[in-house]
Amino acid sequence: MKSQDIVLLLKLVTQRQSRAQQQLARTQAQLGPLPHDWQGWEQEDGTVIDDPDQTKAPERALTIRGLESSLHLSKSEISQSLRRSMAVGLAMRSRSDGLPQANVGALLQFIIYGLKYVFPATPARVVRGIPTGFSAPVLRGAVAGAEQWVWSDPLGTASGQTIAPLYRSVPKAVRQDAQLYTMLALIDAIRLGRAREQSEATRILETLLQPPR
Repeated sequence: MKSQDIVLLLKLVTQRQSRAQQQLARTQAQLGPLPHDWQGWEQEDGTVIDDPDQTKAPERALTIRGLESSLHLSKSEISQSLRRSMAVGLAMRSRSDGLPQANVGALLQFIIYGLKYVFPATPARVVRGIPTGFSAPVLRGAVAGAEQWVWSDPLGTASGQTIAPLYRSVPKAVRQDAQLYTMLALIDAIRLGRAREQSEATRILETLLQPPR
């Protein structure tokens, strides 16, 4: 395997989740709008309900051309990556639409038990970049006194020790997908954290990898 394979597999997960959310939204639209008083509780002041959709065409996003655009990988890199992942059981073709999908259970096991040995990470010099690991929003404050880690990027808003992302296109790819950013940041915490820290990152990642209900 190559490191970009993990990035691609996670992207397949987020796109499938987005697609499921849009299908649910279409179903709800067919049933008609909910009554204005559908909520059985009072809304807190200042609460904002966000639209969960991340893409406008999730089916197209799962094609090689769509993945090329969102991950900043070449068509040949994507084809080879899918071939490698399918050969070891980390990806498969969906029976329903024929498009690629990740084997989430196997992927999670590899991330937890194998990733830090196959693709280790070592903090390096202090640079400007995108927060990752325990510096990322998903884990910020989870560990007192945690070191600041970033992916080197001129558009980044933080300063910290640089961590090489799983693949060079990661800083660009995460700008288009908040869920992908969160998952990759959690993976860095698993690659670099101590046992208790790895456990917390794993718990959150396992939740995020589950299909939307």
